[in-house]
Amino acid sequence: MNELPSSSSASDTSGTQSRSTPEQTEPLVVANRDKSAVGRAGIYGALLVLALLLAAQWWNSRHEIASLRAEVAQRLRTSESSGSETRVLVKSVQDDMKGLQAKVNVLESKQVEAQSEQVALEQLYQELSSNRDDWALSEIEQVLSTASEQLQLAGNVHGALIALQYAENRLSRADKPQFITIRRAIARDEEKLKALPQVDLTGIALRLDSAIGQIDDMPLLSDEKPITPPSEPRQPRAAAKGAKTPAVAGASWLAKVREHWSDWVQDAWDDVRELLRVRRVDNPEALMMSPGQAYFVRENLKLRLLNARLALLTHNDAAFRSDLEAAQGAVARYFDTRARQTRTVQTLLRQVQSSNVSTEMPTLADSLNAVRNYKAKP
Repeated sequence: MNELPSSSSASDTSGTQSRSTPEQTEPLVVANRDKSAVGRAGIYGALLVLALLLAAQWWNSRHEIASLRAEVAQRLRTSESSGSETRVLVKSVQDDMKGLQAKVNVLESKQVEAQSEQVALEQLYQELSSNRDDWALSEIEQVLSTASEQLQLAGNVHGALIALQYAENRLSRADKPQFITIRRAIARDEEKLKALPQVDLTGIALRLDSAIGQIDDMPLLSDEKPITPPSEPRQPRAAAKGAKTPAVAGASWLAKVREHWSDWVQDAWDDVRELLRVRRVDNPEALMMSPGQAYFVRENLKLRLLNARLALLTHNDAAFRSDLEAAQGAVARYFDTRARQTRTVQTLLRQVQSSNVSTEMPTLADSLNAVRNYKAKP
């Protein structure tokens, strides 16, 4: 595109024109006009091109803006749908958060309770650990006291030994030198108990049970048919006499009649003697007991033997021998002593009475005093 002429050139041109002739001036004017027209055409062309470029740019920009608006609208719609979904998710998350918060609150409350319980347990453990020896000694004292009472009242030697062994095991687990005195006292008491003579309490109790079981089969003196010892069978008198005097077979018939008569009379007398028996009874009321009284006699005898059994298990020698003597007196007074069952029961009672059950039981005083003296120390 041509540039416009400057003022200097114009002035030069005008001076030239003024200095040139009219004929020369006319072509110059035409040339200048042509140049001006060409310059204006170039300017217009440039403006047109610029306008076309601007129009193309405007059209392109408008198309891009429309596309951008459509894309933005699409993205806005997508964002709105995503936002609604997000709001739903947020609401669900908020509800879950509320539930979790409630659970967290519950867990926190339980944690607080657990912490308080843990603190209480720690305090209790500290108290127990600080007084462990006192607790152990108190328990040992209680066990030994109970075993000592059972030893004196019931003669439970086995239970006393178990109590002493338990106390020894507790003290040995502690493994403290200050318990040596108590352990020595426990060892002495164990030696005393192990040195006691062994009494067959089980065998004596079984004999008493056997005697109690045979009481119902023992006949009373008041029974209608008392049991008598078996008598020897009688032999015919004629056979006996025939064996002694074989010459009687040839005697006269009168002698035979007399002999048969005397045999018949003797047999009748023997039968009468079998019907009537005379016995000496020192207790007349034993023969006059009714069936109800006989029942109570048997039951009283059983109670006597049961009391003797209880006195045996409690090592009460005086009561044991008193009940046995009373039972033997009742057997001799009310029962038929010629019967086999009665003699068996009397033999059992004599065997039981000959047993020595009077054993002096030791005490656990040494062990108890050792424990109590240790606890009394400051």
